[in-house]
Amino acid sequence: MACVISAPSSGSGKTLLSILLASWAIDNEITLQSFKAGPDYLDSELLSNISGRNCRNLDLTLSGLDWVKNTFHGFGSLCDLTVIEGVMGLFDGIGTSSKGSTAELAKELQLPVILVIDASGQAASIAALVEGFKNKDHSINIAGVVINKINSSRHKELLEEVLVSIGIKMLGSIPNNQQLKIKTSPLGLAPSHEIRNLKDRISIWSSFAEKNLDMKILRGLMKSPSYKQNPLEILGNQIESKPNSATYKVAIAEDNAFHFRYPETKEFLEIIGIKTLPWSPLANEEIPEDINGIILPGGFPENYAEQLSVSKRSLDSLKTHHGETPIYAECGGMLILGQSLDDINNKNYKMAGILPFHATKGSLKVGYRKIRGTKSSLIVREGDKLIGHEFHRWKLERPIENTVEIEKNPNYNNKQNSSFSSPWRVGGWRIKEENEGWSNEMIHASWIHLHWPSNLELIKRWKRSISGTSK
Repeated sequence: MACVISAPSSGSGKTLLSILLASWAIDNEITLQSFKAGPDYLDSELLSNISGRNCRNLDLTLSGLDWVKNTFHGFGSLCDLTVIEGVMGLFDGIGTSSKGSTAELAKELQLPVILVIDASGQAASIAALVEGFKNKDHSINIAGVVINKINSSRHKELLEEVLVSIGIKMLGSIPNNQQLKIKTSPLGLAPSHEIRNLKDRISIWSSFAEKNLDMKILRGLMKSPSYKQNPLEILGNQIESKPNSATYKVAIAEDNAFHFRYPETKEFLEIIGIKTLPWSPLANEEIPEDINGIILPGGFPENYAEQLSVSKRSLDSLKTHHGETPIYAECGGMLILGQSLDDINNKNYKMAGILPFHATKGSLKVGYRKIRGTKSSLIVREGDKLIGHEFHRWKLERPIENTVEIEKNPNYNNKQNSSFSSPWRVGGWRIKEENEGWSNEMIHASWIHLHWPSNLELIKRWKRSISGTSK
């Protein structure tokens, strides 16, 4: 069966409840597969570290229904229990609609919903809130409510009585306790590597779950779905029945500055015969030898701008490979390729100097993006239509123009192509379509995050791009 954890809004306690349930399962030696609705990386990282297995994103907008169903059934069936953490409020989707929302996901997978309510400052009014969500869409099965931020036993008893009066099960409560506070970042939850003593905290979280939640009912609601084939194998077979005899190698930046990536990307590349090699710019490592491509995932390079600026071997290695080896960079991964980067304190540091921009603090940009390819590049072709996601607070100092030339730049050798143009036009809900990103024959860099494994053409084109290189 499995269940979906949702709430009226962000900040209500979805992540906390998911963490408590995952910790309880692991502390009791019960295997658990966690999923995260939407394109989130940070919550997924923490749930992965708690459960000991990759949390998988279920995103109807980015990945499509078939991918979501195959992923849910395929990976969920491998464990005893399965839980899905929702995104934003239950009915919040694209723009003013519920498209891509947690509610749509629950309906498509036919799963019950557990509603987490922040009850601080509330008593009888909680009935109106819960009944509103219950009656909004009768095809949604709200299996019960967990009350968050309980201030006293009297407060708990009062709220339980209110819920009983409207025929809603109270599946537990979460006290307003300092031990349950979780560090946050400007984009939500703090990266999991910043949460100290995780093993001890799992034990604490498990204890809170045991004492405050109805784990007998919740365990039944989290029972895993039935078996279906691994979705990675299904897609791997669609691309090619057997990997090519030649094994290609791709270096992927992996450290505290670059860690926004979907686990399926590496897994899928390995399945189709592309070996992935970890590489840490923060550790001032050179890019591994004899590689055919480089992937720079998103993350928080702005938090480590000073350390990156003195990682000369890493930066020089990037400059050496530029023009010879295909480079794919998303969001934060793009920022290391620029001329310079401001850190969180607005102090400026030099970066690789490959792309002609300076990155500094800006306003929040978040949401799904409709993409239309305008030229052939490493991963797209003219006329391609894709869906991506944008989520960052940094901006580029100069606007994206259709074509940009770098002249007299000492970072470039004569053999390197210094001409860049946008690979696509990007728009979204109430966002005017515009040129975005930087690309030439050997580089693709953009703010946009893509989900490669659910788009076979992206994978095929990347493989064709790297197969044509010798280094």
